[in-house]
Amino acid sequence: MKMSRTMTMTVKRTFAFALAALMMLLMLAGCSGQAAQSGDASANTIKIGILGPHTGEYAAYGLGVRNGAELYFNKVNENGGINGKRIELVIYDNKGDDTESVTAFTRMVDNGITALIGDVLTGNTLAVVGEANAVNMPMITPSATAAAVTVKEDGTVYSNVFRTCFIDPFQGEKMAGFANDILGAKTAALLCQTGNDYAQGLAEAFKQKCAQLGIQIVAEEGYAKGDVDFKSQLTNIAAKAPDVVFCPNYYEDDGMIVTQARQVGVSSTFLGGDGWSSVTKYASKEALEGSFYCSSYAPGSTDAVKKFEEEYVAGYGKDTLNMFAATAYDAAMLMCAALEKAETGGSAPASEEYKQAVIDAIKSEGATICGITSEAGYTFDDSNNPIKDAVIMKVTSGEEVFDRMY
Repeated sequence: MKMSRTMTMTVKRTFAFALAALMMLLMLAGCSGQAAQSGDASANTIKIGILGPHTGEYAAYGLGVRNGAELYFNKVNENGGINGKRIELVIYDNKGDDTESVTAFTRMVDNGITALIGDVLTGNTLAVVGEANAVNMPMITPSATAAAVTVKEDGTVYSNVFRTCFIDPFQGEKMAGFANDILGAKTAALLCQTGNDYAQGLAEAFKQKCAQLGIQIVAEEGYAKGDVDFKSQLTNIAAKAPDVVFCPNYYEDDGMIVTQARQVGVSSTFLGGDGWSSVTKYASKEALEGSFYCSSYAPGSTDAVKKFEEEYVAGYGKDTLNMFAATAYDAAMLMCAALEKAETGGSAPASEEYKQAVIDAIKSEGATICGITSEAGYTFDDSNNPIKDAVIMKVTSGEEVFDRMY
């Protein structure tokens, strides 16, 4: 039977509508399936942020932290995760910039993280702690050493922020004591970057301890971020011939400083804080010979440390194996112990109840873990700083080696 033109058009429209309806149903079904899958993935995942400088002049710190933490989290995932939940890492490179740090942290929160490992540099971390406290985000920094990282200006403690490294006053006091007790120093000079919270914190603590011990500070010199010529300051120091020079900056600057110091006749013993880790990459072994710095990591000191080092080198190579890789590994270990405890409460990851449970568990569970840099576990003082011994590292024959516990 031949259909009329009107009838043909009606059939075509009806078929088109039916096809469109069918496609819409299929799309909705697909979206529903995707949503269900996403929901299932979310329910079986705990997102943890890792934040730090992975490019730029301080990348050795940031990559050490990223890799050390990732190494432990990967091992946990390989063993079934946390209560059957897989740890998903949300990693951002802040390029060593304060603004980038805050922006990255905001994105991590939007991405649904439950906790944060980082930040790395003291200044970057200080930029983030207020933001993290406002959302009660559990946060463990493996490397930010300023006292203000865990304590507000009014003396109130950031209840959500912890660290697995030392604080600046501790390091400054330790190195002044070491200069007095072990090196027999009577005079000292300082050269540190102005406006750098880390360097200034160590320097101030060092000066105060020297005053108590009777060590005379014969010269204090400073320099600006980005400076590469330190000979004027070092010439002034050379004229005073101090027994020790305390240089509490970051490794790249300190390598240049020690090199130029030897060129202008400074023969003093150089001392530093944990920012010296990796300094041997930036100065000759002759220039650095006999220098000492404070650390919380003693390479090759125990079987557990040796195993960590072997696994790290196998996964990431030797270039970023440093103290911060070890303290980050400990931070991840501490965080996982807290997550295990939080899981017993039945709350959903990233919920307010869950985050508070993690914060509570960092303190309660810390003493139960055997860390790479704190075999006795992690106990914290009233300001959420770890109570642990210091390692003194010596630079000799171009190597950074364990000297003693002090």
